[in-house]
Amino acid sequence: MAEMTFWDHLDELRKVLFRVIGIWFVLAVGYFIAMPYLFDHVILAPCHNDFIFYDLLRHIGKTFDLTDDFFTQQFYVKLVNINLAAPFFIHMSTAFWMSVVTAMPYLFFEIWRFINPALYPNERKGVRKALTIGTLMFFIGVLLGYFMVYPLTLRFLSTYQLSSEVENILSLNSYIDNFMMLILCMGLAFELPLVTWLLSLMGVVNKSFLRKYRRHAVVVIVIAAAIITPTGDPFTLSVVAIPLYLLYEMSILMIKDKKKTEEEVEDEAGDDVALSEE
Repeated sequence: MAEMTFWDHLDELRKVLFRVIGIWFVLAVGYFIAMPYLFDHVILAPCHNDFIFYDLLRHIGKTFDLTDDFFTQQFYVKLVNINLAAPFFIHMSTAFWMSVVTAMPYLFFEIWRFINPALYPNERKGVRKALTIGTLMFFIGVLLGYFMVYPLTLRFLSTYQLSSEVENILSLNSYIDNFMMLILCMGLAFELPLVTWLLSLMGVVNKSFLRKYRRHAVVVIVIAAAIITPTGDPFTLSVVAIPLYLLYEMSILMIKDKKKTEEEVEDEAGDDVALSEE
């Protein structure tokens, strides 16, 4: 196979971008058509008391005879629209973002096809594995965000009262912005192992570094979880913090310390001797 020039690579990249944009467009049109049904049965589902996660909490409360409001609360949110053009633009933007999320496997596939010819045989296995894991982890994060994290956050924030004189009324824009942001953030957060693996290939981090700063990472993870789910109860905090910590540990398992060459070992030994003599 002849070696490709810079312009050949640029032309191939252009074809990849056109294919990805084409898939996004087709999916966006499909979601735009199906949006009325998806809005009622998927996007607005966490607003209703019969949402699967709320039913699970009530079932846990009955099973273990828990009387706390967290397990027994009846919940319902009614949204209002205060912007004339909001429904139309939300219709389009939601269809677009849902197409972006569901097109992720195809995007990773196109990335694999583009970089595959430039990889050595021993590198292809690792990259293919990383992209596959990255895709799965992204969707696991999205599902966790939709079924657990966002419902808990919505229930807390929509029922939180600063004063009994102030009635909480949620706008459509506020609901959709928080819905998209939190779920996408959870999906991206679950890409931590893939990002760490890529950083290890560039020599930015290694296994020893991650192990050394494990305690610092735990603090950062707890703070991040508290920001994502400001509900104040340990259960909700754990729903986010524990998966993030497990992702950190998975990152440690995925990467390997770079083996030092004999020359590097000799140089380090020489440096140690020089320091001891001083």
